Amino acid sequence: MVYAVLLLEILLITVFIYFVSGRLMGAQVNFIKRVLSVALGVSLTTFVYWYSYLRYTDYLSESVLNTATDVSTIVWIGSILLISMLLYLLFELFDPIELGAKGERITGRKFIFRRLQHRWRRQKRLRQVVEIAIRNGISRALKYARHRENDRELAIAFRDTLEQSGGIFIKFGQVLSTRTELFPPVFVEELGTLQQNVKPLSSIQVQTILQNSLSDELDEVFSHFEMEPIAAASIGQVHKAILKKGNHHVVVKLLRPEIKRIMRDDLNILVEFAEWVSSRSTWAENLGFRELAIGFAAGLREEINFNIETRNMIQISNALENSPYQVKIPHVYTEYSNDSLIVMEYAEGKSIARGNAVFQQFGINQKDFARTVLFSFFEQMLDSGIFHADPHPGNIFIDERDGSPILLDFGAVGRLAAPQQEGLSLFIIGVEQGDASVIYDAVTLLVEDSQHIDRHRFEQAIGQILLKISFVNRIPTTELIHSLFDLVRDFGLSFYPSVGTALRSLITLDGTLHTIDPSFDMFTEAKVFAQKYKTAFLKKPFTEPKAVKERLESELSLLIPEMLKLPKRLDRLVERVESGKIILHHDVFSDRKNANFITQLFSRFILLMTGITFGLVSSALLAIAQFIQAAYAVYLNTAAYTGLFLCVILLVRLSVQAIRDMKRSNDI
Repeated sequence: MVYAVLLLEILLITVFIYFVSGRLMGAQVNFIKRVLSVALGVSLTTFVYWYSYLRYTDYLSESVLNTATDVSTIVWIGSILLISMLLYLLFELFDPIELGAKGERITGRKFIFRRLQHRWRRQKRLRQVVEIAIRNGISRALKYARHRENDRELAIAFRDTLEQSGGIFIKFGQVLSTRTELFPPVFVEELGTLQQNVKPLSSIQVQTILQNSLSDELDEVFSHFEMEPIAAASIGQVHKAILKKGNHHVVVKLLRPEIKRIMRDDLNILVEFAEWVSSRSTWAENLGFRELAIGFAAGLREEINFNIETRNMIQISNALENSPYQVKIPHVYTEYSNDSLIVMEYAEGKSIARGNAVFQQFGINQKDFARTVLFSFFEQMLDSGIFHADPHPGNIFIDERDGSPILLDFGAVGRLAAPQQEGLSLFIIGVEQGDASVIYDAVTLLVEDSQHIDRHRFEQAIGQILLKISFVNRIPTTELIHSLFDLVRDFGLSFYPSVGTALRSLITLDGTLHTIDPSFDMFTEAKVFAQKYKTAFLKKPFTEPKAVKERLESELSLLIPEMLKLPKRLDRLVERVESGKIILHHDVFSDRKNANFITQLFSRFILLMTGITFGLVSSALLAIAQFIQAAYAVYLNTAAYTGLFLCVILLVRLSVQAIRDMKRSNDI
């Protein structure tokens, strides 16, 4: 019975400490860390309390009331409170979770021990990659590449490191080999040799994926399914099949079952490896190697979610529905598709990567085919703003039935906002006209923080670029865009990420167009498109009067009510001016965010000073009590320890809040 009462007493004290510690530490205290800190605090202090005091007393025969009012018990409870708060502070300090604007966790909700296990596994893999890099001599090569960007030794060491690390690292190298605007030719050459040998999934694995992904049985969805894939890549593989409903010929794209685990582990390691390389090389840091890795990781995380690719296909297909350029997008069967499986229309065609032979086989004019592809991409970028971001030859097929282009693989899609669409349009027109001022206006819409550009110097630099590409039979698209990247970087600017994606897509597209027709000139044909684009824009009120009328009505419905208010507002303004009631001023506290920041900062400063004051005064009282022999010293000691107790509580509260503020996202 006595033990039950003691356990009940400890339980009540634990609940009391749980609520009091939470109130003292402030709002948004994490539940799990709070429970752990209180449980450990109660366990540790109870053991110490028993070992140092209770085992020498006959506490079982004493009443609960006497125990509760005993001075040692009060010290025990106070110690539990302090230890629990300090343990919470320790958990908060070593918890890497990032917080949002309201203190919510935004980088995952894994239990702390799972996070430690995951972190240990990541560090082990990172050590392996770094050891591979050092073994290949990349550290030595980086040392000498600080001022020699054409160092073949570094390119070979870098290629070998990525190849031996395998998996995501090989794919990263393959992507970097397309970034000819950033890397010198020797890097592009070496990284272009990277090959990833992907073993196809077994029939059992394919059946397992289909059973887990399809809502119905395999036989109920497909009347025929070929277990042998027609293509296999690092992310997924593709199979031919026939739908039972409608007997439609389709291709089924499956996500590899292990790819999400690989992404979770290796993408973070890749970014850490990029940080390691950047920290050892000024050249890599100036190149933005870490940012390249982060961008690659973000794009690849989207690629492994097939729901995003399905949405991309539907969006571009709808955007091109009324296009005058007959480019086909395979139909997606959304009723069977999900985040790990896509069922789409089978494209009866041949890849243009085969070159002249495939065009001769179907009797297709190569220049007309290339013009259709180019104009369709311009329309995607400048009209809808949603465009295929990876137009390499393997993603463009010739339809066997009518010879029209078919676009495939929408894992990488770019999106341009209206200002960037306008900027890209001006850029094409400026190159067509050879006008540096037009290109300057275009660049101001395409780059971030364009307010501080020296227009005269910038136009002079653009003029030099235009002179390099003038009076030639064909404008070198790759050289032009590379020069634009260099110019923007030299002026301390950077393109919006979506713009960088669009320009790199144009470089890829230019190479694809030369595969179709070696004599094709993108910017010569861009002049034709620009003229058609401007003509179509001017004719729109006549060709689509209903759509223009509806647009005007919607705009006027918003504008007219505001215009009707103008006379009354002007009259009030004149009255205020005449009466001298208008005062122009700027008050930092008129902004609610500024006011809240100042208030919060001042309140924390007050708490800090209060805690320090309690600590100083309590220390002084303890020192005075040492020289007093009377019973009065007991009261001084009590007051001093109480003050120190309050000092620790205030400082722990401020420390917890400071740590949580440091974890808040910079994007708030």
